[in-house]
Amino acid sequence: MWLNQSFTDDFILLGIFSYSPTDLLLFSVVMLVFTVALCGNVLLILLIYTDPRLHTPMYFFLSQLSLMDLMLVCTNVPKMAFNFLSGKKSISFVGCGIQIGLFVSLVGSEGLLLGLMAYDRYVAISHPLHYPVLMNQKVCLQIIGSSWAFGTVDGLVQMVVVMTFPYCSLREVDHFFCEMLSLLKLACVDTSLFEKVGFVCCVLMLLFPFSIIVASYTRILGTVLRMHSAKSQKKALATCSSHLTAVSFFYGAAMFIYLRPRQYRTPSQDKMVSIFYTVLTPMLNPLIYSLRNRDVIGALQKGLDCCRIGNQH
Repeated sequence: MWLNQSFTDDFILLGIFSYSPTDLLLFSVVMLVFTVALCGNVLLILLIYTDPRLHTPMYFFLSQLSLMDLMLVCTNVPKMAFNFLSGKKSISFVGCGIQIGLFVSLVGSEGLLLGLMAYDRYVAISHPLHYPVLMNQKVCLQIIGSSWAFGTVDGLVQMVVVMTFPYCSLREVDHFFCEMLSLLKLACVDTSLFEKVGFVCCVLMLLFPFSIIVASYTRILGTVLRMHSAKSQKKALATCSSHLTAVSFFYGAAMFIYLRPRQYRTPSQDKMVSIFYTVLTPMLNPLIYSLRNRDVIGALQKGLDCCRIGNQH
């Protein structure tokens, strides 16, 4: 039905902010968070690729996580900011489809990558002597490739299906971006079957990586409890704390939005939680992994020292 849709028929994004003083302040805060997320993830990617000490599987995965966060935060926020500042609220039919495809792809890819990063931590702590063999370059590339492929396929399928539904003349999306569930409310046909299938897919997409995380950390906890040295236990848990924090933020928000029964969903709640994991989580991830990580802080200090020496000359 793509042919039946007029590409000149725009959707209207109702947004999340009005022009009240409170909302202007909140908009400024969101833009500040967006800027920090942008700079933090770019900086982390540059540090990982330029410092040889960070050329390990864990940091390779972290660089891909930062790339996903960077793309995620750029998928929705610039359009939201443009609409708010210009007073326009429209988004084209094609633009809406692209937003859905990118958003679903990146959330799916990041969810699986976080799950597989837990497996990496399990191998590093439970099998340290075999770690270089078990997590060789080929395995790392397979983990990254499968994460991107998983999300991309899911995003393409959902984008094509959602954009083939006919939409009624009132095209007001009660969200700040083309969020799939908000868009389906505007369809002129019964979408309940697709929504049920989509719910099952969301459950599988969230619970499959989450089960990897639970299984990995159960094994890690068992290994840590068997360690005789308190120092070794502390070190092992420290390497996991950053990942566990990132997982809690991402999965907490995603499960709150997509695993709640429909009758308990409200647009205002969905928009606020969406802000959390489309803007706040991408900002927090680089901070979590850098402020609590000596290697990253060391690489940053080395980079700053090189800049100082360069300026002196």
